[in-house]
Amino acid sequence: MPGKPLRIAIGGATGRMGRAIARLIPEHGCVLVGACAAGSDVGGHIEGVKVTGNPAEAVENAEVVIDFSHASAVPLIAKACKAHALPLVSGTTNVDEAGQRALEELSRIAPVLWSPNMSLGVELLAGLVERAARTLGVGIDVEIIEAHHNKKVDAPSGTAKRLVEAVRTGIDAEMKLVHGRVGEVGARSRGEIGVHAIRGGDIVGDHTVMLLAQGERIELTHRVTSRDVFAHGALRAARFVTGKPARRYTMKDMLGG
Repeated sequence: MPGKPLRIAIGGATGRMGRAIARLIPEHGCVLVGACAAGSDVGGHIEGVKVTGNPAEAVENAEVVIDFSHASAVPLIAKACKAHALPLVSGTTNVDEAGQRALEELSRIAPVLWSPNMSLGVELLAGLVERAARTLGVGIDVEIIEAHHNKKVDAPSGTAKRLVEAVRTGIDAEMKLVHGRVGEVGARSRGEIGVHAIRGGDIVGDHTVMLLAQGERIELTHRVTSRDVFAHGALRAARFVTGKPARRYTMKDMLGG
């Protein structure tokens, strides 16, 4: 890519996603200038950059920050970005109310893009699900199945939650979530969305949305076979938000939808 390399700092730099992003940064015409993490990895190096436990130190030379840390670290990352009005791209999942509030405060002075899944294909899937749900209407039965590796600690996945919202938006109704079924649960009631989590092996991320009617069904599936997909999406998002006006952005914005 022509022009001056974009200077990037990474939060959660020593995690799986952080390392993937650091490795792929040169492919996107960018340069790693800061890295922060928590725990025993602090003090080490990633792609030649020292890993600090202090987000403020990690971001001081950056033009944009990419965060794949822990939900509890999001307020600290956002605060460090706020001090320099730095754009933030965050793929950290399970962000709680405090974290979302910190992202919202940062978005008043800098662009912020938060998404539980940085895959461009997943955003396309969400759009297709919304369109299908709108077309088929409130009488359709919807089941969402997500599968991830055996080290994932939260369920359902952030992507499954994103797909739930796509269904609700398409049908324009507040449908009740049912997380798995066991025992004599009775007949399926109208207005449910079943959400089921599978954990095992080294599955990077599979998501299937089933839309079921009498005599037919539609299944929309997205499978990820390499974590690099998320890293490429995050790096593309970092370039997208840099120079943009201060506000919240989504992957849909990046794709021009």
